[in-house]
Amino acid sequence: MPPDSKSNPDSAPTSWARGEPAMIAQTRILSLQTVPFHHPGRGTTKDFVVVAAPDWVNVLAHTCDDRLVLVNQFRYGINATSWEIPGGVIESGEDPVLAGVRELAEETGYTGSRARLLASVHPNPAFMANRCHIVLVEECRLTEPLAWDADEEIEVAALPVAEVYARARAGGITHSLVLDALFFFEPCWRTGRRVCND
Repeated sequence: MPPDSKSNPDSAPTSWARGEPAMIAQTRILSLQTVPFHHPGRGTTKDFVVVAAPDWVNVLAHTCDDRLVLVNQFRYGINATSWEIPGGVIESGEDPVLAGVRELAEETGYTGSRARLLASVHPNPAFMANRCHIVLVEECRLTEPLAWDADEEIEVAALPVAEVYARARAGGITHSLVLDALFFFEPCWRTGRRVCND
């Protein structure tokens, strides 16, 4: 009898076949579903809870004088304020880079001369299928009026990049997706730092 993936750590895990989801609860920001998955080797089917949420965008806004734009706002999940980078929900059909540029201007008033997708990550693939897209906007300047949502109240700060990394390593930034973004940005920053041409 051939060994299965449980007894052979060198074998790749089996992909389960996904069935049709059933709604448990629908909210303004996500839906909770139960989804049957069938294991083809064992012949078993089990229901698993899955969170269906839209894709998100997080924005690394790099200024002309080598700073990153951060936002500090109250977060209901942790019942405390949190230092993060700007970001938000991507509207249906919206390009992630354009969504990042929009969120950056709305939350902070900053705009830049160049924007590109730096990376895309899965926030928690154990029970979520959405992605968070990390957008880098370069040569940022404060140019626009703020356009916050009704419940938003945001402190905006442009801090030296080295200070942002020091703060993150000291535990002053705890949002995992922001730490992901800083991970992808660091090699770009170390090899490409430059000041804008006015």
